Amino acid sequence: MRQPDLPSAYHLVSLETVDSTNAEARRLAALGEDKAPDGTLIWAKEQTDGRGRRGRKWSSPPGNLYCSLVLRPDVAVAKAAEFGFIAALAVFDVLGTLGEPGHKVQCKWPNDVLLNDKKVAGILLETETDADGHADWVILGLGLNVGIFPGDTDFPATSLRAEGVGATEVDCLDSFCRHFLKWTSAWLEEGFAPIRKNWLWRCIGQGEEIEVRLDKETLTGVFTDLDEDGALLLKTEDGERRITAGDVFFASTD
Repeated sequence: MRQPDLPSAYHLVSLETVDSTNAEARRLAALGEDKAPDGTLIWAKEQTDGRGRRGRKWSSPPGNLYCSLVLRPDVAVAKAAEFGFIAALAVFDVLGTLGEPGHKVQCKWPNDVLLNDKKVAGILLETETDADGHADWVILGLGLNVGIFPGDTDFPATSLRAEGVGATEVDCLDSFCRHFLKWTSAWLEEGFAPIRKNWLWRCIGQGEEIEVRLDKETLTGVFTDLDEDGALLLKTEDGERRITAGDVFFASTD
């Protein structure tokens, strides 16, 4: 396997195996900016204790892309969630660049990417807050199913290989880093508005009835929009609900 060819903004840490790339990124970030500057990228061939959103186990055998990026933005911690949308747009572009025409790629709120109506990638954000309420660092974890995918998931999953895309993990890593840099530059120059606009163009479910499963309740309503912070706006029988975290399901995936 060839070595990644990344833009100079990234500082690659390549590992054969690790408990979790997010956990390793957190350990390095906690050592300070000298040890883990902005753009430090942890890439592992395998994770022994991979995690997804809300503490779920993320199956991580060799054959897929597992990486975590240390970011040190000077923003309020509430804005850190915007990196999830930036990353989703980057993954969307990865699939558009590496895949053949004809595949359907969509962003799924909050941090997933679908390929032909099945989950192919998930994004996990973790933030450390300083005394002033700013993000001391943000860890952005990405799992992209390149060669294999789990079969025991609530939402149907797939992989690039299963959908006929022949790209390797390194191809995906190179492409993701370039596209993430492009979208981050747009975010730095213009704010969240263009990210939100482009994400909505690429998303699944807007204007449709969806089910949102929260920790203590399940809501049904129409996904009308994202607000200016990226929260999902759901029109229910009892009025509009603003949702900042939850799992979205559609009629075809119940």
